[in-house]
Amino acid sequence: MPVNAPVGEFNMTRLEKVIYGPGKIEALGAEIDRRGLSRVLVVTTLGGFSILDHVTKALGSRCAGVFTGIVQHVPRSTVDALEKEVVRVDADCLVSFGGGSPIDSCKVAIGMLPHRELTHIAVPTTLSAAEYTFAGGVTDESTRVKGGVYDPRATPRTVIADPLLCAETPDWLWASTGMRALDHAIECAYAIRHQPISDALASKSISLLLEHLPASIRTKGDESIAHRGHCMMASWFSIFGAMNTRFGLSHLLGHQIGPKWDVPHGVTSCITLPHAMRFMAEIAPDRFEPVAEGFAIPFDPSNPKPAALACANRTAEFIAQFDVPCTLKAAGVPRDEIGQIVAPIKHELDKMGVVDRPVTEKEIRNLLETAYE
Repeated sequence: MPVNAPVGEFNMTRLEKVIYGPGKIEALGAEIDRRGLSRVLVVTTLGGFSILDHVTKALGSRCAGVFTGIVQHVPRSTVDALEKEVVRVDADCLVSFGGGSPIDSCKVAIGMLPHRELTHIAVPTTLSAAEYTFAGGVTDESTRVKGGVYDPRATPRTVIADPLLCAETPDWLWASTGMRALDHAIECAYAIRHQPISDALASKSISLLLEHLPASIRTKGDESIAHRGHCMMASWFSIFGAMNTRFGLSHLLGHQIGPKWDVPHGVTSCITLPHAMRFMAEIAPDRFEPVAEGFAIPFDPSNPKPAALACANRTAEFIAQFDVPCTLKAAGVPRDEIGQIVAPIKHELDKMGVVDRPVTEKEIRNLLETAYE
């Protein structure tokens, strides 16, 4: 067979530095000084938790305030309140501390303040990987439909991935956001716009999660911290290049399930990912090779569908070992309401163009019914 040279284009984000390892939160103050910043607003969901002290202590007098009005799924009103607080304290830097909600809130706020120069530094405590992109989700509270803000200026310039700060993250949240990372890796790999670098990192991310995510929960003390550190690497690798590849069907299902019924996005991945994979195995099984490599499943390029379906089954088995909802029913979604999100999902699928062919409303409804129980 003829060999063709790779052809494409890869766009970098404005992320400049990832500082990783136990105790690295201590580098936060020096990172602020290096950038010539002085008025930092910490944005978090962890108000009242002692773990927040690690961040404010590292900032010292550079901390101009702490904003704790962040809630899940980033309602527009909370972003409006954050924007007002940025202006009130005259912030020149936002430090998002926690999971995807504070990180996305900062990204959306920066996008909504185009005339204000704000540096974003992210300190994650989950595996959502929101800190590595410039895409931020925000929910319209009147419709409970989630939309997106895409602004390269909102990309965190520095990420501090300190697993010591994740020691108190609840097991269900850690595991479910680990599934979110798995979702990122798999959907980057089988994306229409997949890239050689994201393919390679997706495989590594999957293998790291298989090895370290269960162990990070089963073990205690320094051993657990070590495993959590490896999970944070998997989270990073899972999404590197995602602004080039975009995500697929599982993510777009989750975008609407989450805000509609207040289901955390990590949990939506636990529910939707195996079903989306089976759907894509029928459409683009040839793009599952990096996924199969991550799962150590033999892959035959001349007959890729069996391996693609085996990857979907292996994913479902992996998710099932954790104490997380795996069906819409278990997540508390009323069955008679699932039809309400079919049209928004189809609209986003048509807009984003992440599946090789148009997906019908009937197919979307069937996917949701299959995911119900």
